[in-house]
Amino acid sequence: MAGLMAGDLTLVLGGARSGKSRYAEGLVTALGGPRVYIATSQIWDAEMAERVAAHRDDRGPGWTTVEEPQDLTGALRRHAAEGTGLLVDCLTLWLTNLMMAEADIAAETAALVALLPELPGRVVLVSNEVGLGIVPDNALARRFRDHAGRLHQSIAAVAPRVVLTVAGLPMYVKGTPA
Repeated sequence: MAGLMAGDLTLVLGGARSGKSRYAEGLVTALGGPRVYIATSQIWDAEMAERVAAHRDDRGPGWTTVEEPQDLTGALRRHAAEGTGLLVDCLTLWLTNLMMAEADIAAETAALVALLPELPGRVVLVSNEVGLGIVPDNALARRFRDHAGRLHQSIAAVAPRVVLTVAGLPMYVKGTPA
C-alpha cells in the first residue's frame, strides 16, 4: 500500500471547532466545478438536527448533499468524477457509525484506503484528530481512538496532502497547498 498515491486527495485533520470543515470546503470550492458533500452524520436528536442545518446553511448554495452514514466507499464510487470536488465530513462520524453497527472496521478501512488512489476529481476528507488528549477512561472510547488513529495513518500514507487545522489556520503536515 505504501507505493499507492492518490491524485488530488487531501486529508484535513483538526480538533473540534478548529476550522477544518471550513478549510476543506474552501479546497473543494476553489476547484470551480460541481461540489458534492458526503455527510456521514446521523441525526439522533434535535440538537444534532440543528447542527446539521447550521452546517448546511454555512456551506451555502451550489453543493449537492449526499447522506451516507456507512457505505462511504459506495458513495465515493458513485459521485467521484473528473472536475468534481468531493468533501467527506467526517471520517470519525463514519467510524462511529461503523462501530455502532458492529461492522468490520479493518475491512472497511482497507476498502476505503484501496479506493482513494483510484478516484478521479478532487477528494477532501475531514476528520477529528482525537489522539492529542488523555487516554480515555473506558474501553469503547479507547477502541474508537485506536481505530481513528489507524484510519488516519492509513489515509495519510496514500494522500499527497495532509493538513492539520489549529485555530482556523491550516498547517501542512504533508505536501503543499492545493
